[in-house]
Amino acid sequence: MKNEQRAMSILPLILVSLGHLCSASASQHAQVPQNVDELWGDYDPRSEALQVDVVGEWKEADNTYRLIVYTVGAFKGTRVRMAAYYGFPQNPKKVPAVLHLHGGGQRAFLHEVEAYVKRGYACISINWGGKELVEHNPEGANTDWGRLNPGFVGEGHGEKFGLKPSPYTIDSFESPRNCDWYPRTIAAQRAITFLERQPEVDADRIGVYGHSMGGVLTFYVAGTDARVKAAAPSVGGPGFLTFDEEYLPGSARRINGGDMELFRDTMGQQSYAPCVRCPILFLGATNDFNSRMNHVYVTYGRIPHEKKRYTFAPHLNHRFTDTAAICRPLWFEQYLKGHIVFPETPPAKLVLKQPDGVPLFTVAPDASREILAVDVYYSVDPDSIARFWRDAQPERRDGEWVAKLPVMDAEKPLYAFANVTYRLKSTERVAGAEGTDAFTISSLLHKAGPTALAEAGVRATDRFSALIDDFERGFHDWYVLAGDNRDHWVYSTRKLTDPKWRGPDDAALSIRVRSRESNELVLVLYENDWRGYRGPTRIYAVPVPLTGSDDWQDVVVARTDFQQVRAKEHHRITDGGKLSGWRDIDRLEIRAFYEVYADDEKTVIGSRQWNGPQPVLKELRWRVK
Repeated sequence: MKNEQRAMSILPLILVSLGHLCSASASQHAQVPQNVDELWGDYDPRSEALQVDVVGEWKEADNTYRLIVYTVGAFKGTRVRMAAYYGFPQNPKKVPAVLHLHGGGQRAFLHEVEAYVKRGYACISINWGGKELVEHNPEGANTDWGRLNPGFVGEGHGEKFGLKPSPYTIDSFESPRNCDWYPRTIAAQRAITFLERQPEVDADRIGVYGHSMGGVLTFYVAGTDARVKAAAPSVGGPGFLTFDEEYLPGSARRINGGDMELFRDTMGQQSYAPCVRCPILFLGATNDFNSRMNHVYVTYGRIPHEKKRYTFAPHLNHRFTDTAAICRPLWFEQYLKGHIVFPETPPAKLVLKQPDGVPLFTVAPDASREILAVDVYYSVDPDSIARFWRDAQPERRDGEWVAKLPVMDAEKPLYAFANVTYRLKSTERVAGAEGTDAFTISSLLHKAGPTALAEAGVRATDRFSALIDDFERGFHDWYVLAGDNRDHWVYSTRKLTDPKWRGPDDAALSIRVRSRESNELVLVLYENDWRGYRGPTRIYAVPVPLTGSDDWQDVVVARTDFQQVRAKEHHRITDGGKLSGWRDIDRLEIRAFYEVYADDEKTVIGSRQWNGPQPVLKELRWRVK
């Protein structure tokens, strides 16, 4: 791949014109792009007029905001127009700029623009999904994809995760240009053209970021547009989505028809990684459904430079902790402003060969700034989405942090990584939170398969624990949703999927609870959660009455107490609705209420209104006969 020459030539010349691309001639059919270079090598996002219309303009605190519409290009004889929010700060000098790319089913976010304008950036958030823009839009301006529809509104919409033609694709034959990500990427590149032409923007300091599908799009843009000087995708763009995870047949995502190898070579994110020249930060959640952690590290390993960092929030799916979320604006502060220097990726080693047969994980983090915490996590589950991450609780030894990783079965693969949390000089605001005085970066992911474990003499030294959690460290091994909401709180853990805490089938589940007022506590179990290759997902629930008291109450539920429920209309009750065993339980939730369907109508287990303060939990354990 012509990595250096791609710099500006990769900025697609296909607008030469896009209309020309759309006619399905025999010669075009014979010249279907076979790789990323061929797909993007002759496209120039600067070649066609932007034709920007300012629909509305307003000011807040001397910052200027606009609702604009610009031209993406001509497809199938019609012109595509993209709506966007744009803002910039009052500043006598040119400022850096960032492009925000919203997630699936979402819309352009004015609040994202406002947040970065307040940090001293120009910012544009494009409405590629086409959903209605409701803020500062009395005229109802919106995106118009013309005869295409890679958005979420109108006929033919949806993610065409494939290459087959349809009435809404660019080509009438099988082609990577028929993948929805292709016109979406062009729309984003054209937004960069808009940014670089604004008089208040420093065209040499432009970044891009997005979440979920916006994260996928961010990676495509970073790999095809050399004008991007920093990128920060989150939970999207991991690559290898169409490949099975190691040890997990059937775990790959399928495309919607067409040549699988052609899709991988032209639209698979792993094929764009060698083209990413800008500094890039990946914000992840260890159990994210849209960006398998294993695949992220393999894909980013293909990026041909070391100006890349990772931050993974443990136990979470598609969301972050504050110390992870703050890394994105800090990344732009370094590479678009030069105001901060990120520590190096924490050097770490997985040392298998030990006299006692117990592997070690060592971390020697960059000490250029104050270290607040070093956390080591490990797992024996090959499934990136469903695995539980044990906290190995490392000890500090001569500038290193060292953790033992005991296993129960040396024939299962072993995975480990470290999070290092650093202190910030001052509190930084995070979207949706008050702020944080720390940020967390992650090491590389280290793994060893059963063969390597056997060759190193790793032994099964760990044992089953009937005590699942004593809550002495709060919800350290859990994730909490709506924790401050008295009625909607949810406490969730994947700990039961780990063999160490997996219950025998004849065991009962017990927990000590203190509830000031009388309530119903709801326990929910998820079987085959995100594990479609293992069988259908089943959900089981049981309500447990609590008596209002300051005393501890012992809640004991047998396997037969759980009843299968329909959490969605299309779910079916199978196998008589009974829980057959604990073996395939992947997740446990403790919550105030749970919505289910009964006779095709939504109903509630528990109560939507929790009485009094939230319950206090203690000693979650198995009662083994």
